[in-house]
Amino acid sequence: MTVHQISIFLENKYGKLNEVLSLLAEADIRIIAATVADTTEFGIMRMIVSDPQRAYTILKENKVSANLTDVLAIVTDSCAGSFANALYQFTKAGLSIEYMYCFSLREKSILILRTNNRESAREVIRRQNMAHICESDLINL
Repeated sequence: MTVHQISIFLENKYGKLNEVLSLLAEADIRIIAATVADTTEFGIMRMIVSDPQRAYTILKENKVSANLTDVLAIVTDSCAGSFANALYQFTKAGLSIEYMYCFSLREKSILILRTNNRESAREVIRRQNMAHICESDLINL
């Protein structure tokens, strides 16, 4: 239920995003899911990639400000209300969602999220018997 995510801090300057994406492309690292949030001075790109450890090493070697963190990956149906139903379980348990993003494959959606308490969130997933995916499953998509 836990996958590695790379968070990259990018200066909000022309071409910076392309530089990072080119490093990963040259290393034949596939981006499975990504999101970018920006402010006036910098952006944060969060990614799930095919080889997170190698991607992290390559980024650091190229002086890219990056972190490797664990996030949760939950499988839902890709129909209306699925995300709301899944997230309600965390709300009911008193957990806050710090951020989330998702992607869909055929009839399923993968919800990537981080809560204010990962261990409590894992317990919610187990107790509610929520479908989840591990890193090796994501890499093989």
